Amino acid sequence: MFKIASAPFDHNRKQTSVLMGLVLLACLPGVLAQTWFFGWGTLIQILLATLTACLSEAAILKLRQRAVMPALWDGSAVVTAILIAVSIPPFTPWWMAVIGTAFAIVVAKQLYGGLGQNLFNPAMVAYVLLLISFPVHMTNWMPPLGVRAHEIGFFDAWMTIFTGHSLDGFSMLQLRQGIDGTTMATPLDTFKTGLGQGFVSTEILRSPLYQSGTGVGWSWVNLAYLLGGLFLLQQKVIQWRIPVAVIAGLLIASTIGWMATPDKAATPLLHLLSGATMLGAFFIATDPVSASTTPRGRLIYGVMIGALVYIIRRFGGYPDAFAFAILLANLCVPLIDSLTRPSVYGQRKGGAGK
Repeated sequence: MFKIASAPFDHNRKQTSVLMGLVLLACLPGVLAQTWFFGWGTLIQILLATLTACLSEAAILKLRQRAVMPALWDGSAVVTAILIAVSIPPFTPWWMAVIGTAFAIVVAKQLYGGLGQNLFNPAMVAYVLLLISFPVHMTNWMPPLGVRAHEIGFFDAWMTIFTGHSLDGFSMLQLRQGIDGTTMATPLDTFKTGLGQGFVSTEILRSPLYQSGTGVGWSWVNLAYLLGGLFLLQQKVIQWRIPVAVIAGLLIASTIGWMATPDKAATPLLHLLSGATMLGAFFIATDPVSASTTPRGRLIYGVMIGALVYIIRRFGGYPDAFAFAILLANLCVPLIDSLTRPSVYGQRKGGAGK
């Protein structure tokens, strides 16, 4: 019996649920690294986002009079939830994870028709919604292990997420203090802030937040997601073109910028091993629904994302730019695919074959 199914389509003969399970397994090293360096908040956010995603998906499918369990078991909602959870600061208030995840499932996914129909990456739509609506909360990253002034246990994380204060009564601002008594941000945000205050790159990199030219903790998190991404390549869940093109586009753009203005630009290594670089390149940009589908188109799509990430990081108002870069590239996918689609056999370029 010939079975008709909706997109995304793949040639590795694995069911959607199997593919999503492999993606979840590949996320594990990055999630563990984030939890180690930034605390238990990461796991709590994953729990909140996953519960919200499943409930939202079930509710909207009921309203659409569609089967609930098959959609939940395909794992796509859980993957979206985890991508949102690891993208937001670990101690973000609980209601933000709920709002972002519900918006991703209901608006960015189901209102377009469900899995395979969405034009934009749902996780990045949710991230941009939260970043624009609550910019202060979305930049409240904790200092990583080794440079934070306060130890934060599981129940401290739980209380901070749900009440805004730890068990000892410390506020978010106090918990964000590093060992030198200053309130810390991400390496990219600290670098951009330092430039705005008139410092040069060598002065900024003397902060305890940096180590060997990269952010403390952040380099290990990115390497962990790189490991997970290589696993996805080995399992043929994703193809090499998009992640390689994203990294190449960011590397080339950041190298040119650094060579042109070394005192005002972050090093290529800092760009590659800070923020959401490896998570974005291997887990988000490779979304089979919203990404380009042709071989040449994937290369163009990836390079575009990498270049946009550097441009926004360097000249824009947001230190980490993957969500905006991916959504802008999503907009260009129909044009990219139409210009790079292979010719039909027997058809001449520019006209029908005879």
